[in-house]
Amino acid sequence: MNFRFLPNLLTLARIAMVPVLVFLLLTGDYLRALIVALMAGISDWLDGTLARRFDWQTEMGGWLDPVADKLLMTSAYWTLAWLGHLPWWLVGVVVVRDLVIVGGGLYYHYRIERFRGQPTELSKFNTFCQLLLMWVLLIGLAGIPVPLPLTIGLIWLVGFLAAATLVQYVVIWSIRAVRVVRSRNSAPPGSS
Repeated sequence: MNFRFLPNLLTLARIAMVPVLVFLLLTGDYLRALIVALMAGISDWLDGTLARRFDWQTEMGGWLDPVADKLLMTSAYWTLAWLGHLPWWLVGVVVVRDLVIVGGGLYYHYRIERFRGQPTELSKFNTFCQLLLMWVLLIGLAGIPVPLPLTIGLIWLVGFLAAATLVQYVVIWSIRAVRVVRSRNSAPPGSS
């Protein structure tokens, strides 16, 4: 049996969890929503670990994993803001960041050269903090006391990290694009 596709199956399962999570949030079933959110986080960690450990990385997985993360976080954050549990400004920062990164990646891929994005360490920390904020909110909504300063601190941390990683990616990929374009323009004719 070929297990190479297992990380992608876990990622697809995470995508399938998104409507379930939104439904549970909208119906106020916060304990089950917490369980689904924790399962999504575990599947994200597990698919990445398996892909790296056994060299099961695929091009499809390279695109699918960040899409699953964006779908999960964007849907959860929009729903939590709609229900009044997250500030809209935070959702705006997170969504604008993701839109700029995805749009920039597509532009780079089709106008500059093939895009092979790798998340930075700061971006990985940002994703973890976004998940942690969602989990902390759901823990509190499920009836387990959570200190208010923890929630407020995480909200501001996620906002800062989303803005910082947006700037980081714009700078990194702008510099790469300029280098590629300059390299092309300085190459002798017919050397491509």
